[in-house]
Amino acid sequence: MEKKRIVLLSHNDLLGGAAIVTYRLMKALHELGHEADMLVFNKTCDNPHVHQLGTRPVRGWRFISERAGIMMRNGFNRRDLFKISTASTGMNIHRHPLVKKADAIFVNWVNQSTVSLKEMQRICDMGKPVIWTMHDMWCMTGICHHAYSCSNYLQQCGDCPYLGPKAAPGDLSHKIWLKKKKLYDSTDIRFVAVSNWVKQCAHNSSLLRDKDITVIHNAFPSDLFRTYSDKPFTIETRNRFKNIIAFGAAKLDDPVKGLTYAIDALNILMNEAPEIAAGSVAVFFGKTDRDDLFHKLRFPHLACGTINDHTVLHQLLVQTKVILSTSLYETLGGTLIEGMSAGATPVSFGRGGQTDIIDHKVTGYIAEYCNPRDVAEGIKWALAANLDREKQHETILRRFNANDIALRYLSLI
Repeated sequence: MEKKRIVLLSHNDLLGGAAIVTYRLMKALHELGHEADMLVFNKTCDNPHVHQLGTRPVRGWRFISERAGIMMRNGFNRRDLFKISTASTGMNIHRHPLVKKADAIFVNWVNQSTVSLKEMQRICDMGKPVIWTMHDMWCMTGICHHAYSCSNYLQQCGDCPYLGPKAAPGDLSHKIWLKKKKLYDSTDIRFVAVSNWVKQCAHNSSLLRDKDITVIHNAFPSDLFRTYSDKPFTIETRNRFKNIIAFGAAKLDDPVKGLTYAIDALNILMNEAPEIAAGSVAVFFGKTDRDDLFHKLRFPHLACGTINDHTVLHQLLVQTKVILSTSLYETLGGTLIEGMSAGATPVSFGRGGQTDIIDHKVTGYIAEYCNPRDVAEGIKWALAANLDREKQHETILRRFNANDIALRYLSLI
């Protein structure tokens, strides 16, 4: 394939899962010999191929403007302020020199005033291939990033649960739905879903049910999560435990992560399989603002807080027997991929992209949704199965190889 010039749009460069996988895709495109640059709202790295959009005052004003507009229409509800986006404001992308020279535009997570719907129309009008990767559900809903149990996006949105007293059939969610419908009908955007679950949700939606949607998984650096480490993860009481059961999330007390189901499952093991509890420890990593988060957990456990260094995380996962997730919804599940790449056996619910990672009772265990007893059964199965750690790694390497994923994106243009 001839050398291509690709611009990848993202709100962040390295903050958040969607930004990280976009950065990995950019690097993979470079390795294949193509020119690739990221345009971002927030830049934290020193990579010369990552470029920050606009000036700080302009970014700040546009960010505040969109959030203020939302608050005026959601009853000044700050709790749900960042669960929705309107794309009412954004940066002038189509005028950027790199965009003008690009052969294709890869759009990723571009909310919170990065790209407005009007600007997306302008980008599409340039006549270049536009590939929009869905890292959450925002493209297929009116305003929310995840519909959870709400089915309004299957029709035309409206009566939005996030708008509280302002919810109505013709509310903000319906108005933005109409704007997205107009954009999608007048352009030739190619949509990519990061998992088969996201694709199914999109095909069920009123906005994207007639669109051609391609599933391309997120790129994953398997070489950084091998099945061995030169230095072990140190826990004060490590030698007492044969089995480590790890549970990680950016924010452990986020209700979507379903931590209570993990706690209930571990307590079931404590009651009914004391021999497992006696030789095991549950290690939780991630941020929490609650001091009482684990006060009901009787299973031996440790809370490590946030682990920002991937080397330290790798050292933990290399010694982990079970990587546990009880998330109620996951577009794909990065922690499961990291754990499995390091050789651990995943146990998870299957409401999301987890089924693209785990083959039930082959490479891991898919527990019955919201059933802590089946989660406990899954942990027991995983410990007894004692799967070959190198084969677990090879499965991840085969499914999430960065160069293969980059080639799949290039095939769309």
